[in-house]
Amino acid sequence: MNPTWQLTFDCADTSRLVAFWCEALGYVPEPAPDGWDSWLAYWRAAGIPDDELEGAEAGSGAIVDPEGVRPRIWFQEVPEPKSGKNRLHLDVRHTPGREAMEYAARRASIEAEVERLVGLGASIAYRNAPEGADYYAVTLRDPEGNEFCVV
Repeated sequence: MNPTWQLTFDCADTSRLVAFWCEALGYVPEPAPDGWDSWLAYWRAAGIPDDELEGAEAGSGAIVDPEGVRPRIWFQEVPEPKSGKNRLHLDVRHTPGREAMEYAARRASIEAEVERLVGLGASIAYRNAPEGADYYAVTLRDPEGNEFCVV
């Protein structure tokens, strides 16, 4: 069997990050398993005690690509706050790259996407535009401070 994988974010507010990343990536909240009206009903039927299901009425805490191509992303609530720079981050590829789009058009497209994401709750960490290079990216933070880049 080939292993599968998902990306997991530790977070303080699952609902907030599910909403943000669904909008940012065009994902949807993960639907309940076939035959179940909700995740809460599914987990109760699996025998998980109600005291472990706080917040479960909001969903699984995961988002999925509606096309079924990109990986599942799960937001796991943890008690401790984010304490430093991510050791892993997402690059949101918004442009087709240098070979397919000229610099000024790529930069304008990236800036428009950055503006949209800031409107959803992201904040700008910094712009990566080396002098004389044909490269442009913007590093942002999601609503909980997780860094990601728009390229």
